[in-house]
Amino acid sequence: MTSFKLTDELLARIAQLIENQKDSALVSLLEEVHYADVAEIANELKVDEATYLIKLLDSDKTSDVLTELDEDVREAILSNLSTKEIAEELEELDTDDAADIIAELPDEIVQEVISEIEDKEHAKDIVDLLRYDEDSAGGLMAKELVKVKENWNVLTCVKEMRSQAENVTRVHSIYVVDDEEKLIGRLSLKDLLTTSTTSPIRDVYIPKVDSVNVNEDPEEVAKIMSKYDLEAIPVVDEIGRLVGRITIDDIVDVIKEEADKDYQLAAGISQDVEADDSVWELTRARLPWLILGLFGGLGAAAIMGGFEEMISKHAILFFFTPLIAAMAGNVGVQSSAIIVQGLANDDLKGSVGNRLIKEMLLALLNGLILAAILLLFTWFWKGDFLTALAISISLIAVIIVAGFIGTFTPLFLDKRGIDPAIATGPFITTSNDIFGILIYFWIAKLVLGI
Repeated sequence: MTSFKLTDELLARIAQLIENQKDSALVSLLEEVHYADVAEIANELKVDEATYLIKLLDSDKTSDVLTELDEDVREAILSNLSTKEIAEELEELDTDDAADIIAELPDEIVQEVISEIEDKEHAKDIVDLLRYDEDSAGGLMAKELVKVKENWNVLTCVKEMRSQAENVTRVHSIYVVDDEEKLIGRLSLKDLLTTSTTSPIRDVYIPKVDSVNVNEDPEEVAKIMSKYDLEAIPVVDEIGRLVGRITIDDIVDVIKEEADKDYQLAAGISQDVEADDSVWELTRARLPWLILGLFGGLGAAAIMGGFEEMISKHAILFFFTPLIAAMAGNVGVQSSAIIVQGLANDDLKGSVGNRLIKEMLLALLNGLILAAILLLFTWFWKGDFLTALAISISLIAVIIVAGFIGTFTPLFLDKRGIDPAIATGPFITTSNDIFGILIYFWIAKLVLGI
């Protein structure tokens, strides 16, 4: 497939066609364009132009376009559509995507939109999904799936599968349930095709099937699907009844959102924001950590003030302060990043004590190598071995402490149910700066005998 590229010329041409109401030319131009690319175009158009486009094109395409739009653009377009037009779009979507869009609508029109959906079974499924928390497997799942009953024979099973598959975009698996709709297994297409049409499904289905509860956290669902390389996973309720399935495309969105959130936390941004958000929203997201950094800097300055006499006698110590602070911050962030990554991927093995010991040994080895380089450099530069030794020993201690803090903090936060990604950002850098400066001057004072 040829890669789509949105250009200013194409945007201008589409805007011109919309202005002149050249509907047939617009349809012809966008007929072979993927819905995700149409969404990219709509995101760049004016709201009234994007609305015109949505109303013009067929709902089987524009419904998917709506799911790909930026949230603010989609909200603006939906506000320009009638409840009947919105309902027509939702009828073309899988229930999970339709429920997501309905959840964004004003409360006063939700019921009216649902009542306009002609397929009452589809409407019922959407309403059913709306009762689940959006941050749960139930809020992530779709109702569309193919299921068969264990007491059917193969012939009945095939007929039912044909009927059900009409409403399913992609058939990843065939699930087997009992008479109470409880999930008991899955069906191999190969076994189905090679078995007598009169054989009961209970004789050929595979009883082993991975599933998740409706209340499961989406991140846990992502871990399970990643671990077992699943394209889809069934969702069961509290008593084991099959109520939906989650597909890989939904999990990719979860992983992306979590990665974006962790990246922002690591950068010192306390809430989910985008570049196009208002100055006030961006300020609210960034300011808390900047204030923390300010107080951290003031704390480091106060600590240095306590060693003013020593600094006046050994001014060289002052020049190495940025190096000590930088090394403390770097080592802390490196250690915490590895731990956070391990926690996210569920790769951490062994006890917390063993993990801390390993990081301490790693920090000691790195500290010795870096301290040796620093000792030689400072000694040859200033010719003062004792001062060079004091700075080098301080560096080793600072690196070990920073490694400990960088390892322990995310583990501690994770145990307390707090996102450990916080530990890879300004939190670790600031705390290690303060401890690093304190340790640096304290050890230097001991070695230099001041």
